[in-house]
Amino acid sequence: MTDANPDVTIDSRGATCPGPLMDLIGKVKTLDPGTVVELQTTARNSRTDVPEWLEKAGHELLEIEEHDDHWSIYLEVN
Repeated sequence: MTDANPDVTIDSRGATCPGPLMDLIGKVKTLDPGTVVELQTTARNSRTDVPEWLEKAGHELLEIEEHDDHWSIYLEVN
């Protein structure tokens, strides 16, 4: 369980790649620096695609948490 307390949750469960990443990119553009985001996804590729994009875009990956039926990817907008 993460200590991250998300300000925004994006529920992309059920979307196939690249849907969750596109949902995240669209939302991040509207957020202020310091905002903590939780992306909920069932797409296995998101575990690698999202961290790669975060690094390129200059945002901080906080944690990837595995649940029974999805992953929560926590990040901080920079």
